[in-house]
Amino acid sequence: MDSPQQQHQHHFFKALFVFENTMNTELVRSLHVYGFENGKDKQVEREFLFKEKGPYVEMVANPILRLRGFQVSELFEGRVIGLWLCIFAFRAAEFSPSFINFPPKLSISRNPKLKSIPKLANDLQMIFQLSCRTEYQEPLKSTADEMHELHETHIDRRRRRPERSPPLFCQDLNCFPNSVARCEDSGSQQIEQCATGNMDKKKKRAASQDVARIDLKDLEKYFDLPILEASKNLNVGLTVLKKKCREFGIPRWPHRKIKSLDGLIHELQEVGRQKPEDEDAAMAVERRRQMLEEEKESIERKPFMEIQKETKKFRQDIFKRRHKARALKMQN
Repeated sequence: MDSPQQQHQHHFFKALFVFENTMNTELVRSLHVYGFENGKDKQVEREFLFKEKGPYVEMVANPILRLRGFQVSELFEGRVIGLWLCIFAFRAAEFSPSFINFPPKLSISRNPKLKSIPKLANDLQMIFQLSCRTEYQEPLKSTADEMHELHETHIDRRRRRPERSPPLFCQDLNCFPNSVARCEDSGSQQIEQCATGNMDKKKKRAASQDVARIDLKDLEKYFDLPILEASKNLNVGLTVLKKKCREFGIPRWPHRKIKSLDGLIHELQEVGRQKPEDEDAAMAVERRRQMLEEEKESIERKPFMEIQKETKKFRQDIFKRRHKARALKMQN
């Protein structure tokens, strides 16, 4: 229970951690951390049932994480606590928009059912708005101050109930929000002809409905291409494609990782064609090639995965061999 002083004090959002049950993925638990003006923090645990059919439901939650004695600083994505796997971690003090990844089930634009559990949806929406503000505007304030400002803005909106603007996920992502097309009559026929010619040259972007229909399978078709070429093939802008990647939990376009693995696989195929006399060495080359192909398939299925440390070390060894070979060739 909160003290009467805490109940009357203004609080602001500091951190959010979301966990998924490894035995039953429909069970989701969240840990919310709020700060008060007196410098004290409050931790709130909530548990939800993400029903496959029907709206989501909030259930009575026992403080499992606090009873186990875990500190907020010890939590991160991928951390397992009993049967709970951390799938999302956000700290206002360590926030960076390039490192924030929303899993598909926690993306409000991809999962409308989140509206049925507003206690979690409101905090996720604040984090998403902060990521957009931090990425496209010059950061003049600290992240904690911006979270406090966003929280106060949400409270003021609830009290005043102004005329609502369309939700972020319903707006056309290919144009600026609330923008109105204005055209002025210049009276010059030559200028009008030039403007008409420029409009014909411009490639028509996909409508917001078509953008919303883009799913992970559509993106997988172009993972082997640079992100600029992929955006052209998908008929969307580069910024729109990056937003879609964040919705699916893809921090970076995986083209470079896949291209790097393709290069290593090709290198081993060339070694295999030389048919080394040592059978053990030939078997080792074949095993390494199969491991790289499996890792490439895993990254294509789960593009948020990073290249394994062993593969990075192997790639570094190949770079060193190439450098030595070039140096010897120059000496000769």
